[in-house]
Amino acid sequence: MTMKSMTISLEMAQRVKDFVAITQNCDCEILLKSGKYVVDAKSILGIFSLDLSKPLTVEIYSDDCADILEKLAKFAK
Repeated sequence: MTMKSMTISLEMAQRVKDFVAITQNCDCEILLKSGKYVVDAKSILGIFSLDLSKPLTVEIYSDDCADILEKLAKFAK
């Protein structure tokens, strides 16, 4: 299993909702990191617990995640 990562920005609530709508449909593990904090990228409450004014790092653990990366590209920083 490989890990892919990208830096994103989720500065507005609507962007968080759109992001979770995409990640919830994925079977693989997706984490969101902000500094020393790590949350499940499928958890809207977890995401709102992060400092959304700063760039976040998404980590996708899957061998086949090209489609997910493509969908998440609109959030890229």
